[in-house]
Amino acid sequence: MNNLIQKYNIPGPRYTSYPTVPFWDNDGFTKQGWIDTFQRSFDESNEEEGISIYIHLPYCEALCTFCACNKRITKQHSVEVPYIETVLKEWKLYVDLFSSRPKIKEIHLGGGTPTFFSPDNLKRLIDGIFEYAEVAEGYEFSLEGHPNNTTREHLQALYDLGFRRISYGVQDYDIKVQKAINRVQPFENVKRATDEAREIGFTSVSHDLIFGLPHQTMEGMTETINLTKQLNPDRISFYSYAHVPWIKGVGQRGFHDEDLPSPELKRALYEEGKKMFEEMGYFEVGMDHFALENDSMYQSMKNHTLHRNFMGYSSSKTQLMVGLGVSSISDSWYSFAQNEKTVEEYEKSIHNGELSVFKGHILSEEDLIMRRHILNLMCNLETSWANETMKFDDLERIKIMLKGMVDDNLIEFVEDGLIVKEEGRPFVRNVCMPFDKRMIDNEPETRIFSMTI
Repeated sequence: MNNLIQKYNIPGPRYTSYPTVPFWDNDGFTKQGWIDTFQRSFDESNEEEGISIYIHLPYCEALCTFCACNKRITKQHSVEVPYIETVLKEWKLYVDLFSSRPKIKEIHLGGGTPTFFSPDNLKRLIDGIFEYAEVAEGYEFSLEGHPNNTTREHLQALYDLGFRRISYGVQDYDIKVQKAINRVQPFENVKRATDEAREIGFTSVSHDLIFGLPHQTMEGMTETINLTKQLNPDRISFYSYAHVPWIKGVGQRGFHDEDLPSPELKRALYEEGKKMFEEMGYFEVGMDHFALENDSMYQSMKNHTLHRNFMGYSSSKTQLMVGLGVSSISDSWYSFAQNEKTVEEYEKSIHNGELSVFKGHILSEEDLIMRRHILNLMCNLETSWANETMKFDDLERIKIMLKGMVDDNLIEFVEDGLIVKEEGRPFVRNVCMPFDKRMIDNEPETRIFSMTI
């Protein structure tokens, strides 16, 4: 395994989209082009499956130095109401462009720290969304919560609004690791937040853990997972720490590079974690995720209905996802569009009566084909080009690029298709990369992705 780690541990995308953001054709993108595609997507899909909404709530009271998200650090909670008012104005701009009343299948509150906002203001936000929309059948509303500041009042307010899934950022229980990443939260806080969510009625509680953080050891990781076992979350996200200080600057310079585990130890942390999760009754889902057998994410994997987008893995699919808030990314299936990255620029455009979109990508027919293949691999660990709509011109090149993975018994080419073997699951990002024609045709001159392992 160590030889394979050395061979395949290269910079690569996480494929929450294709094309990935660095290879969007911004020159060929227009705001009107985005509007045309999301109106098309809405008309095609709203009645049948509804739409998804991602709302970015960027504020945090303290900076976690492992975090690569767009955030604004402040203890001034006076920012809450103006920001929510702006998000609701943005939503109304979209509503005015829809041909009928939207049906909302999914809402996800991300950040930042969504629970930075008071329960009353979160209620104000969601009530404002549904002033112009209705709930779709089989809806799923979820949020990210910080165990230190998610209160019973938060949980009750969100439960009353229809939220049933919450993901707590745990990362690691080792106090040395917590101090290095400026994220100190005792086990007791996580237990309280988990127990209260279940007492109130949340049906899915997820814990996010990260391997590859500074100062992590095998002993410490084992203890973190044993403590997690005591709380038995419905899902566990086991993320590889993405060390990208050249992109995020000072936010990821709270420790030295030599404090990070070696690639071999990092992979061993993952393998031991995976083994422990399986012994605890969890099943690996896609990449990074583990779920109990009765969880909807595991069931969707078994049914081949697992989906992946900028919100991560989802147990249901909508063709259209509208991103609201600063830096949010929207996805119409036919195009992507990203909002302004600073709160000031975002608010300025919305208050001028304009969508805050400042860049994006309109997918070509070739993009759509490759997107489907990469989604199949990331979600189902297999893909097929037997269907005419899945055929492409690069098959021989892809087979040549993946020959080493065939020889290493990680993947198998079958008639008109490709299967990732169990041994190849840790390398699924590498399997996808030969399908990434945009990246291959525009090979980056500098490093822009985290390591795949």
